[in-house]
Amino acid sequence: MNSKEIRKRFLNFFEGKEHKIVASAPMVIKDDPTLMFTNAGMNQFKEFFLGNTSSKHKRIADSQKCLRVSGKHNDLEEVGKDTYHHTMFEMLGNWSFGDYFKKEAIAWAWEFLTEVCEIDKDSLYVSVFEGSDDADDLAMDSEAFDLWKAIVPEDRIIMGNKKDNFWEMGDQGPCGPCSEIHVDIRSKEEKAKVPGASLVNEDHPLVVEIWNLVFMQYNRKADGKLETLPARHVDTGMGFERLCMVLQNVESNYDTDVFTPIIREIETITNSKYGQAEDTDIAIRVIADHIRAVSFSIADGQLPSNTGAGYVIRRILRRAIRYGFTFLDTKGPFMFRLVRVLTDTMGDAFAELKEQHQLIENVIKEEEHSFLKTLEQGLVLLDSVIVNTQGKLVDGRKAFELYDTYGFPIDLTALILQEKGYELDESGFKTAMQEQKSRSKSASQISKEDWIVLLDDVEQEFVGYDVLEADVTLVKYRKVTSKKDGEHYQMVFNLTPFYAEGGGQVGDKGYLESPNGDVVYIIDTKKENNEVVHFSKNLPKKTGETFKASVDKKQRWRTEANHTATHLLHQALREVLGTHVEQKGSAVHSKYLRFDFSHYAKLTVDELREVENFVNARIAGQLPFEENRSVPMKEALAQGAMALFGEKYGDAVRTVRFGQSIELCGGTHVKNTADIWHFKIRSEGAVAAGIRRIEAITSDAVKDFYFENNRVLYEIKDLLNNAQDPLKAVTSLQEENIKLKKEVEQLLKDKAKNLKGDLANELEDCNGIQFLAKKVDLDAGGIKDLCFEMGQNRNDLFLLFATEQNGKALLSCYISKEVVAAKELNAGTIVRELGKFIQGGGGGQPFFATAGGKNPGGIAEALDKVKEYLQ
Repeated sequence: MNSKEIRKRFLNFFEGKEHKIVASAPMVIKDDPTLMFTNAGMNQFKEFFLGNTSSKHKRIADSQKCLRVSGKHNDLEEVGKDTYHHTMFEMLGNWSFGDYFKKEAIAWAWEFLTEVCEIDKDSLYVSVFEGSDDADDLAMDSEAFDLWKAIVPEDRIIMGNKKDNFWEMGDQGPCGPCSEIHVDIRSKEEKAKVPGASLVNEDHPLVVEIWNLVFMQYNRKADGKLETLPARHVDTGMGFERLCMVLQNVESNYDTDVFTPIIREIETITNSKYGQAEDTDIAIRVIADHIRAVSFSIADGQLPSNTGAGYVIRRILRRAIRYGFTFLDTKGPFMFRLVRVLTDTMGDAFAELKEQHQLIENVIKEEEHSFLKTLEQGLVLLDSVIVNTQGKLVDGRKAFELYDTYGFPIDLTALILQEKGYELDESGFKTAMQEQKSRSKSASQISKEDWIVLLDDVEQEFVGYDVLEADVTLVKYRKVTSKKDGEHYQMVFNLTPFYAEGGGQVGDKGYLESPNGDVVYIIDTKKENNEVVHFSKNLPKKTGETFKASVDKKQRWRTEANHTATHLLHQALREVLGTHVEQKGSAVHSKYLRFDFSHYAKLTVDELREVENFVNARIAGQLPFEENRSVPMKEALAQGAMALFGEKYGDAVRTVRFGQSIELCGGTHVKNTADIWHFKIRSEGAVAAGIRRIEAITSDAVKDFYFENNRVLYEIKDLLNNAQDPLKAVTSLQEENIKLKKEVEQLLKDKAKNLKGDLANELEDCNGIQFLAKKVDLDAGGIKDLCFEMGQNRNDLFLLFATEQNGKALLSCYISKEVVAAKELNAGTIVRELGKFIQGGGGGQPFFATAGGKNPGGIAEALDKVKEYLQ
């Protein structure tokens, strides 16, 4: 049974059990402050489990793409070393929101595995929560035990502890006991030797968990105590890749048809063979796994970067590249060539791969080029570390600096050191790594107290599309403490005019006014688990009163102008550049807007002008704002609304129209395009391969922009004695400056030539080498010319010249190549060591190198010490 059929059978089975089949949510999460990636099938349903919103469907099933790069079995550096753990994986799941519970969940799981999939019942084991004697004092899950006992022999029921059989969403929130189903796919001979029950949860590659049935019946509070949930839920998750392994009668996830097409392509590209050498096999598994994680992330709109989720994706991609570089001898980009076969394999189930195929290829290819350059630079830096190492043990902190600052992989460092006869100080590296993790963890640590609930069963209403002020009642609040922001409070009201950050638009700010006139300032607004959460530094004195919630009108208006401008900009880019243009991200603030889009070339001046003119024509056209707050998704798309990849949409959506521009959007907008006043592009540039970024301003910011430009122009004209044509006057000055520079350069060259004869008379013999160390009045270029002039007809020179320029010191060392070879001297090493006297450093080639420093007072000592290298 191929993987496509397996996925289809699962969904058909639960559709037959009256489950609504829903699409996978994006793997990259954009509007949840608690998560960067979907790491479990239940993530998109958190709001239902928390009771913040009610689901339209009591029963749901799907195949969810997930990403995990931390945790018990998902440390990134371990993926690929076994045959059954992954970064990106599919989670087949079925959910019940206050509907069925343990009886149906257990019976249907068994039915699907043994009757639909025809898995041998004797190869399956189940686990049940055994209870706990800790502070929770939980009883054994006897209900699940009795249900399983009616299905399987008791010796196949394994009692599991809290670590394995009690599932929690996090430090706080819904949780409950779970039953895992494990499968033993070992040979009959191996099963006869060792019973499968003894290998459950022991990390055996052929005795693995295949399905986890979680029974959510408790809520974990901030103080650690458990309370019973008013409604009980079912959350199940089955590893799709593992199920394929079982049903395709192979012993590794990587031997299933989910991975084999990718592995065959890797073999072809790298001229390697899977299954013959362990190092090669690990490298191929790493690459096959990571290309999936990176491709799906880019398709969902997350580009590799140096921060947040983008940094995680870059780490995953670079890990794959370095495994290819180290073990498969790939010295050029190759990962991008795997995107086509991945798309062929999974594109039918996940259309975004087909839609974004070219973008994924381009981004990966550029990242590969960039990282391969980093590897080249790292090799040079590592050579420098080796040269400066005394003995054969290389400082682990130096290796960590290469890893942390330059992205040079530590395993590659260790391998190169071993080849050169050196050893890595691993404990020093681990200490430096742990120190950095501790600093990072400390800086980001957040402590959240329990919600103090004032009103029960209140469903929040957002009224901010229509009004900026409203009388509100506080429903619940909690105190939050972080090292970065200190203490603050989060508040949820029964209704709110405050727009919560989302869809690229920043959250509203404003204030809360009590009946007696006291004011609490709202400093930010975000959405968490489908609730609008208001941030403030303090609470109202009397929390039970009715308050007036007021949004900062000026900031909202400026933000709305910028948001509407992004819609017009999107339309303009598609009109001017072509319909291949798609939005790839945006940031809408009160002061500016940022818009990322797919396009493969820098925009010309004419194109930028045309885009600006297009937007400003729509502003001048005074187009009215038209919205439909609830229209079926299919109908909205039929009307021409633009849907963005990587966004999660419901069955009903909101459409926003200005003339011919119509988009799916939940943000706030001006009532008429005339309110924007004017649109001005500030910059345009590349973000990644095939992704461009425009930053622009509107309304008041444009007025400020032109005012500042005029001010600068008048100051320039004043400096130019009020020249009638400032541009012509500046051009004339530039030409004159170039001419004077050339004259100065020639004068310095002449000065160096004149010095050559004088300095030749100052050379002294030092063990057969003509030596001179002297401070000269030349710049860096003049000293270099002088060195090479003096060395032109000699093969026995050792020169060290120093100079002081603009309060800084410069050392230049020249050694004849014949002396370098005969005496094993290295100018680069010498200037690095002498650099400490001028509080600086440097390097270069063995025959010529320079060092700069901030302490000219150390020049004399450096000139005095250099002679020791010849003794």
